Amino acid sequence: MTADKDWRAINRANWDERVGVHLKAPGYDLAPLRAGRGRLNAIEEAELGDVSGLEVLHLQCHFGADTLSLAQRGARVTGLDFSEPAIAAARDLADELGLADRARFICADLYDAPSAVGKAGAFDLVYVTWGTTCWLPDIRRWAAIVAHFLKPGGRLYYADGHPSAYVFDNETKLPDGMPGYFAPYFERDPLVMNDGFDYADPDARLVNATNVSWMHSLSGILSGLIDAGLSLDWLHEHAQVPWQMFHILVKRDDGDWHWPDKPWLPLAVSLQASRR
Repeated sequence: MTADKDWRAINRANWDERVGVHLKAPGYDLAPLRAGRGRLNAIEEAELGDVSGLEVLHLQCHFGADTLSLAQRGARVTGLDFSEPAIAAARDLADELGLADRARFICADLYDAPSAVGKAGAFDLVYVTWGTTCWLPDIRRWAAIVAHFLKPGGRLYYADGHPSAYVFDNETKLPDGMPGYFAPYFERDPLVMNDGFDYADPDARLVNATNVSWMHSLSGILSGLIDAGLSLDWLHEHAQVPWQMFHILVKRDDGDWHWPDKPWLPLAVSLQASRR
């Protein structure tokens, strides 16, 4: 995986196909959104706070379910994603829900966001959640882009799988069902996987099954943000995650997936950082 266009094209084909799956998947329940009360995942609901009146940029927004939930809460939101089918679905949903005046959607690669979005230093909040930075080879450039869009005092809200959890995988699971070692924590070469399964629909099988991802350490993410001009307000680690990261996890009443017995290691991390 040597050329930029290779990993982008591979991942775009993978995510273009996922759009149709996710619009019907049990892992994406759009009924509350269509009823006017879209909900975020348990972690964001507990941490994000009031967004009414804020100018929000949602990076890697997929088909815009969370983007539109934020718009329903009174934010003015710009969603960006590199998948044309995802952005088309997001715009259709915005029209259906009567939110097109509060939510605009832009199709562009994350690294092209400064030119595609404009509005440098105009956002109160940059929102980045769940399955985002693992698809990016350059975490420091990502952090610089986040800082580029924030007003002084504006904040980033970030929640994703914990970097330490990505060391493990179902495919190498142990005899007791616990996940086994998959990739070293400090691995920096691209990880090329061929996996036709989808996290939101256990019955789906993807034709464009290959994807390319990268490991990023927690210190790498934090250092990138600090060097880009942000100050860390808080960081939380969680023994739960919104999707079934490992087969052994169990779903609880909060809608998240948890360890069945002991909280062996953090499954998710969330943080808030503010532009200095």
